[in-house]
Amino acid sequence: MKQLRAGVIGVGHLGQHHARHYATLPGATLVGVCDASPTRAKLIADRHGVQACTDLDDLLKQVDIVSVAAPTSAHFSATKACLEAGKHVLVEKPIAVTSAEARELVELAARRGCLLQVGHSERFNPIMQRMRPFIERPAFIECHRLSAFGERGTDVDVVLDLMIHDLDLVLSFNPGPVEEVRAAGVPVLSSNIDIANARIAFAGGCVANVTASRVSTNKMRRLRVFQRDRYVSIDFQTRQAVVSRRVQAAGAKPTIDIESYQAGDEEPLRLELDSFIQAVNNGTRPVVSGEDGEAALNLATLVLDAISRFTQRHSADEAAAVAFGRENV
Repeated sequence: MKQLRAGVIGVGHLGQHHARHYATLPGATLVGVCDASPTRAKLIADRHGVQACTDLDDLLKQVDIVSVAAPTSAHFSATKACLEAGKHVLVEKPIAVTSAEARELVELAARRGCLLQVGHSERFNPIMQRMRPFIERPAFIECHRLSAFGERGTDVDVVLDLMIHDLDLVLSFNPGPVEEVRAAGVPVLSSNIDIANARIAFAGGCVANVTASRVSTNKMRRLRVFQRDRYVSIDFQTRQAVVSRRVQAAGAKPTIDIESYQAGDEEPLRLELDSFIQAVNNGTRPVVSGEDGEAALNLATLVLDAISRFTQRHSADEAAAVAFGRENV
């Protein structure tokens, strides 16, 4: 296996962990980090004995692979620069802010012969990997992803910040083309949408009900999948899951058989980065490709559009109700 020289762009809350794993993963050697803050870049670089850069070009001259863990608003420009330099890239979710940006990155990676992977790390959660064989043709999916408020990630709506994890998971179950999206959401503590719910109907008959909040008092990361004769409940935090099956012996009434599962404590991010290194070395399609990241962003955009329509419709209804009230005073 070729030892790949790795760099990290953006070493804040999440990027520092990319650097930590590259420094110890077989198949990779961390050579440098880049951050808009020279102080932050030096702090993380000194921690691992590598070079600190504030100029992206300086880092790109030294590396084979790059993690882009900058704020979401910088994903497109940073990833584009890396791909144009011929580097393989793992960009944190979402792949970009707009569908047009995502399409440009996917096409650029193909032209440059570069591997583009998107950081939907929940795919690598050990409990998700263990439960995936149990999920076949879901009829109904329910997702809850709730967090307390923090400044990180508030440069975008909660749909792009948190919900997109679950949108990617739903799409990974191959539910078919999207048929209808209904959604609502509101800002609470930031200028962007902080809590949102979406109901997504797919042409194959599957329906997903997805809720995301970054203004909740309790943290929750849960996925429930209902399908014929089987129900799968996954808790991503505790890495526990329950599979309930319908069992019916000949001549007897059906009963429910329940099995509980517990996954290990491997870090999803480490598993994700290892898969990225393997894909680059083997020339194989990544687990979460640029196209997968684009599909998740496209669905997130449909959700945001549906929220916008819902908000406009109800704002108009409220204005009409006020006007009607005045006319009848």
